Parts: sequence; C-alpha cells; structure tokens
Amino acid sequence: MAFYVYMLASRRNGTLYIGMTDDLLKRVWQHRDGVISGFTRDYGVKNLVWYETHEMRESALIRERRMKKWNRAWKLELLEKDNPNWRDLGEGLTP
Repeated sequence: MAFYVYMLASRRNGTLYIGMTDDLLKRVWQHRDGVISGFTRDYGVKNLVWYETHEMRESALIRERRMKKWNRAWKLELLEKDNPNWRDLGEGLTP
C-alpha cells in the first residue's frame, strides 16, 4: 500500500492546500466534486499540483505535518521545482 502527501491549488499562485491520503485518485475526486465540506470546498482548491509517495503511513503523516508549517515560499519552491507550469496532475491519474 502507498501513502501520498499532496498539494492542491485553486489556480496558479492561488490558495494552497496540503493533505495526506492512501487513495490519491479518490481523494482528488472528493476535492474536485466538493464532497467533503471544509477549506478546499470553501476556497475552490481543486487542482492537484504536486504529490509524493511514501511507503509508510507514519512518514507521510510526518511530512504532511511539517509541510503545513512551512512558509508559502518554501511550498512554492517545492511545487515549481517539479511542476513549473502548475499543470493539474489530477488529470493524468488513473485507477
């Protein structure tokens, strides 16, 4: 089983959200469709712009908690290193 830490954006240079899941495809769908009330639905944060895979739930949780404390510049640097055009990576996910 894999675990994912991911970053969503409302648009380029827009609102960012960091989360963790063991089912990235399902979780991205939930964010896109606004199935779960909360921050991402309220602010229209739907585009998957970055993610990484972890083998252990604990390491993914630790990474998520640390990244949530980062300042915005650090998050942008990480995102733009791997995805400089802010392409929506959720469009390429398949089950």
